[in-house]
Formats: sequence, structure tokens, C-alpha cells
Amino acid sequence: MSEKEVDHVSGVSTTGHSWDGIKELDNPMPRWWLICFYVTIAWALAYAIAYPAWPLIRTATTGVLGYSSRAEMRKELDAAQEAKAEYIAAISRKSIDEIMADDTLRTFATAAGAAAFKINCVQCHGSGAQGSPGYPNLNDDEWLWGGTPREIQQTIAHGIRFAEDPETRVSEMPAFGAMLQSKQIAQVSAFVLSLSGKDQGAAATDIAAGKEIYAQNCAACHGNAGKGNHELGAPDLTDAIWLYGSTPAAVAAQIRTPKHGVMPAWNARLGDTLVKELTVYVHSLGGGR
Repeated sequence: MSEKEVDHVSGVSTTGHSWDGIKELDNPMPRWWLICFYVTIAWALAYAIAYPAWPLIRTATTGVLGYSSRAEMRKELDAAQEAKAEYIAAISRKSIDEIMADDTLRTFATAAGAAAFKINCVQCHGSGAQGSPGYPNLNDDEWLWGGTPREIQQTIAHGIRFAEDPETRVSEMPAFGAMLQSKQIAQVSAFVLSLSGKDQGAAATDIAAGKEIYAQNCAACHGNAGKGNHELGAPDLTDAIWLYGSTPAAVAAQIRTPKHGVMPAWNARLGDTLVKELTVYVHSLGGGR
């Protein structure tokens, strides 16, 4: 067996490895490092015995301590549920008006409703409830079906044009394309846009003619002044809020072949208590009356 080469500078044997003339010294590992290394091995073995560690085909070793992160999570969830139980029970048995009058319950319901909104409502109304074309903005103070707590609760609970719920809110705007000529639709569109100052230079004669057509066909739902009707879900035509667009072409299209939005009835799916919490949250967004 050949003797190990000794580095003449340090006096330490080399490993025999050399890279570009640089030789590796065979220094022993520091004792503190070896102790730490052996401790980590012992710790790993002890952990594998005490806690769930080794995967099996359908499960894993449970460990002698029987610890389960799922059980810990369940315990925390049960504790949270128990802490909320008093408030949930109170919301369940009280009316929406009583909840709104109770600061503690209203605060709790707002927080709970915000969480429920993120799961069930953002897909249509947006994460900030700002809406999008065809889906109402819930932050403003214009409401198709009313913005009082009771009216909001009715809308959420039973939906809009949701055939499976007999108490759903229903209204249908006629397709005036089958009743009016294209010229008449253009004229009534000009008049409707003039109510909010968006007539974009339409001829005064067209606006005047459109006013007469409006009185004969539209005033019954939208009102003589175009202020709308919550009972019928007819929008206010005098403000700057337009669900399907405010251009002459968009207004004419809605008059010709109107779009009718549908909203699910949430009471059967979420239950009365969660619907109340959603109601309080939606009302709190700033546009509730």
C-alpha cells in the first residue's frame, strides 16, 4: 500500500485528488460538526418513529404519538365555529331589520357576507362588486329592484327570472323590433339618451318624435319622466348608469331585442342565514338605501 502524500507546507496528508495542480488536504471534520451531524440523524429517526412519516400504499405510518395535522385543523375549525355559533343563531332567528339595527350583529354579518360574496357572487359582479356589462354594479345607489335591506334580501333569496323559484322577481321588456319601425326605434333611442344628456347631437325633431313613441310604449314601465320602477325592475333612464351600454346603437339594440338578465335564487342553496349575511354585506357596499 502506497504511503499518503504529505503537503510540505501544512504537514497534512492529501487525499490524492488534484485539480489544476491544487491538491486536496485530508483534514478531519471538526468535532462540533460531527456531533451536530449525528444529532440530526438521531432526531430524524426519533421524528420518523414519533410522527406520521413513511408513506404507504393508501395511507402513512401514524407514529407512536398519534399526531394528525387534520385533527388539529378540525379542532381549530370547531373552536371557531363554536365562537360564531351565538351570532349565527341570533342572525337566524332575527329579521333583516333587527340585524341592521344591532351594531354587533351587523358587523358580524358584514364580515360573514363578504366571505360568502367572494365564493358565490364575484363570478358575475366582480371581486369589488363593480359589475360589468349585463351585471349590475352593487356600489352605486341605483337599484333595478330596490336597495333597501328587505328588497336586497328578496332579490338574493329568490333571484331574478329564475324559473325554479316561484317567488323570483320577473319582468319582461317587449321586443319592440316587432312593433316599431327602424326609424321609430332610432327616434325613441334619441329621446331616451336625451334624458341623461347623451343624445350626442340627435335632431330635435327625432327627439320630439321619440318622446311621443316613448309615452305610448315605454312610460308604463319606466315612468313619464324615465325614472324607472323598482316594482317592475325597470331601470332609471335619466342617470349615467347603463347596464348594456349607452351608445345609440346599444340603446336601439336593447329596444329592438332586449336582453333579460337572470340571477339564481340563493336561498335554497345557501340557506336563510347566509342570505341575510349577504344582504347586510351588499347593503354595506355604499349603495344600499
